[in-house]
Amino acid sequence: MTSMPFYVSPEQLMKDRADYARKGIARGRSVVVLGYDRGIAFVAENPSRALHKVSEIYDRIAFAAVGKYNEFENLRVAGVRYADLRGYSYDRIDVTARGLANAYAQTLGTVFTQESKPYEVEIVVAEVGESPETDQIYRLTYDGSVADEHGFVAMGGAGEQIEAALKDRWRPGLSLADALSLAVELLGKDPAGGAPRTLTAGQLEVAVLDRERPRRTFRRIGGRLLTALLNRDDPTRDAPVADDATPGHHDVLTGDAPRDASTNPQTQRAEGTSEPEGD
Repeated sequence: MTSMPFYVSPEQLMKDRADYARKGIARGRSVVVLGYDRGIAFVAENPSRALHKVSEIYDRIAFAAVGKYNEFENLRVAGVRYADLRGYSYDRIDVTARGLANAYAQTLGTVFTQESKPYEVEIVVAEVGESPETDQIYRLTYDGSVADEHGFVAMGGAGEQIEAALKDRWRPGLSLADALSLAVELLGKDPAGGAPRTLTAGQLEVAVLDRERPRRTFRRIGGRLLTALLNRDDPTRDAPVADDATPGHHDVLTGDAPRDASTNPQTQRAEGTSEPEGD
């Protein structure tokens, strides 16, 4: 007796894959990306100091993600390689967030349609411009769809509720302290309507693309500076996000020794901390 072959319609198959990916992404903690007066801020609820959700890709470009760490880490490394190769083969100005977003869209779309399971990830590629009007924020979903966002975006977990609140409360020109306070407040809200949580600096991963920095605009914010920025009564909350220009001084954001910007361009893809995040 011959058994009938198992058949699933393409529509049902795509729907099942999308539902699978959405459920995986929703289980993760949220990430908020929003503009402020000097650039773009990235705020994630992430107590891990080793597994980053936010990373540098190139001079003025950063990457944020939610979902399965091993999957979005593969995408991050591929993005670093793409940016390095393009910048080395052509020119550093030819590495753009738009080009990187298009490359990610092709990869995610191919995985979604051809592999046995889709990537359970959602990512943001952001590029800081010379002015707020030229900032670029691209959101990419598990199926390769790309959205050009303006001003802010929230992903994962309670992303929809956070975005709804940002539409009402975010405005252009926020200071860094105000932008961080808004993001942290919304990250701490309970989507089910319960009591809000108070997130401390140790529970957060925060980074910025600061347009006023030369060439490499990415820096992480942590420690005492992040605590001061979250404390709205602290007079140092609007401290500039910049390197200490004095030789031998530590980086004001990370506590790491500042790097020489004149080093080999191929080393410039490194993270804004003491170790590179490339391959």
